[in-house]
Amino acid sequence: MRILSVVGNRPQFIKSAPLSLALRNRADEIVLHTGQHYDHELSQVFFDELGLEPPKHRLEAGSGSHAEQTARMLPGIEAAVAEEKPDLVLVYGDTNSTLAGALAASKLRVPVAHVEAGLRSFDRTMPEELNRVLVDRVSSLLFAPSDTAVANLEAEGITVGVHQVGDVMLDANLRLAPIARQRSQALELAGVESGGYALATVHREANTKAPALGRIVDALNALEEPVVFPLHPRTAGALDRQGLRLRGHVHPAPPVGYLDFAALASQARIILTDSGGVQKEAYWYEVPCVTLRDNTEWVETVEAGWNRLAGTDPDSIAAAVRDAAPADEHPPLYGDGHAADLIADVLCTMDHA
Repeated sequence: MRILSVVGNRPQFIKSAPLSLALRNRADEIVLHTGQHYDHELSQVFFDELGLEPPKHRLEAGSGSHAEQTARMLPGIEAAVAEEKPDLVLVYGDTNSTLAGALAASKLRVPVAHVEAGLRSFDRTMPEELNRVLVDRVSSLLFAPSDTAVANLEAEGITVGVHQVGDVMLDANLRLAPIARQRSQALELAGVESGGYALATVHREANTKAPALGRIVDALNALEEPVVFPLHPRTAGALDRQGLRLRGHVHPAPPVGYLDFAALASQARIILTDSGGVQKEAYWYEVPCVTLRDNTEWVETVEAGWNRLAGTDPDSIAAAVRDAAPADEHPPLYGDGHAADLIADVLCTMDHA
């Protein structure tokens, strides 16, 4: 089995690691890095930390609008597909890299496998939602992380090639989180103690524009505890352009690698984020989460009582932080940590003659 895996941002590096390991000695995997995250700490560091083989193909997608970035990726991915002649193109999540990989493969009549299929926020103003819907439409294999995702696909008439496998991010989490707490010095460098700080991440395009980013900054500035705030390059630039200032208890930091982030997330008192992946990580670490959006594709974390939707209103964020506390129960969500093995089994037994 010859597989071309398309990755381009932080969550995709994490998701690809367990699956790359599961595919070793069972398939010939070629990795293409689109360059969607071009900052070292958001890209190369994951190949270093997670023990991944370096990508054979590297593009330089860089920044830009949803359409511009996707368009820049397409020729390079098409060229790699034509050169490598894979049996299948593997894409992850809901980014522009995901969409470009799926479109390039479809154009060249190569089957697409989508890891994290079926997620829906039902907010078509989000580029990520459009990517999810489009990629699921052109995929031959759809690996869903939950029963809710399977039901979403069924509601759209997609039932063939759907496999409920759990979440490959849980595989990575179980493998690497204990190592992170032992190895990382991130808490010491940030000057915080376990259980005595909030961790914040903001990266979605809508939240880095005015007035949303200013409202989020107001909310962080109003918190009474230390806030560790690793800055996505887009967010750092937006703070400067908009002249927004963080109070002394909010500690901006450069982007951190996966192990350092795992150490920070697993020992925070509370997490504030607009990231889907971080919402799940908070749940697995049993850390209450406040989501800086009005909706989420990970609805199970909200239903379980560990995640609160607060949008960007400072009063709503303050109330969510004030009321957030560990829920009485913590049911297992998104599999048992063996999603990558299940996906590898399906991929390596499919008929590709």
